[in-house]
Amino acid sequence: MVLENPRVSSLEVGGGRGGRDLHKFDLVVKNPSVLVLLRSVCTTPAASAPATPAQADPAPGITSSKAPNLKNFAIYRWDPDRTEKPQLKTYTVNTAECGPMVLDALIKIKNEIDSSLSFRRSCREGICGSCAMNIEGSNGLACLTKINTDPKSETKITPLPHMYVIKDLVVDMTQFYSQYKSIEPWLKTKKPAPGGKEHLQTKSERKKLDGMYECILCACCTTSCPSYWWNPEKYLGPAALLQAHRWIADSRDDYKTERLESLDDPFKLYRCHTIMNCARSCPKGLNPGLQIAKLKQLQVQR
Repeated sequence: MVLENPRVSSLEVGGGRGGRDLHKFDLVVKNPSVLVLLRSVCTTPAASAPATPAQADPAPGITSSKAPNLKNFAIYRWDPDRTEKPQLKTYTVNTAECGPMVLDALIKIKNEIDSSLSFRRSCREGICGSCAMNIEGSNGLACLTKINTDPKSETKITPLPHMYVIKDLVVDMTQFYSQYKSIEPWLKTKKPAPGGKEHLQTKSERKKLDGMYECILCACCTTSCPSYWWNPEKYLGPAALLQAHRWIADSRDDYKTERLESLDDPFKLYRCHTIMNCARSCPKGLNPGLQIAKLKQLQVQR
């Protein structure tokens, strides 16, 4: 290979088929001496070493030297553009050829078996909350939930419960985000920052936000709450109430009284019956039920 042009463009990785992403990378070489070096490296014959057969790419989902392990996944399927009723469709995946998480299996199914499968995903690191779904009867993030590799058991995957389904595993989050917006999740102050720079906190004041600021709004807790199932239009749900307390507990916020008054409603706050499904389903290990209890205590003190 000879780099005749200092700008080498359109290096394609992946492919457009089967739902894979297509990326292009540009290599820009601005220094002529570097270009000469690259040309020399590319045209210099390799050392006289015995040729070795090409090895398979060890990346998950491509190839594997492990023994095949066929696993069945029963996945909820529904397409609003078709007349078929919702159904569970079974896919068989060789888990020896994909990563260890449920999201890896879903991506493999979409890429290699059925490109029509729809689901949300983004970071694959448990940070964005996009891949929240119900796996084996419990809400969680597909990117953090390990595959049960037992070939005799079937893994059932459905959308987040009691949410309107857009397609397959994709649910409508409009109401969830509207309720989050209603608690005004931003810093509200009545006076400018000292010196016109920023509002400062002590370490102890900042520590009070632990257990709240880590929420990634995946809706696992809210959609696992029976109280939210019964009153989804009126009860704000665990995630929104945890975020409400996060701003009330913030020492820099000057609207604590107003925030508490807006929550003083028979349904917004007091539909929580401490069932605690929220704490069990949170993929970040948070306890929304505890924060709701603290909100109730603040209402009594007020």
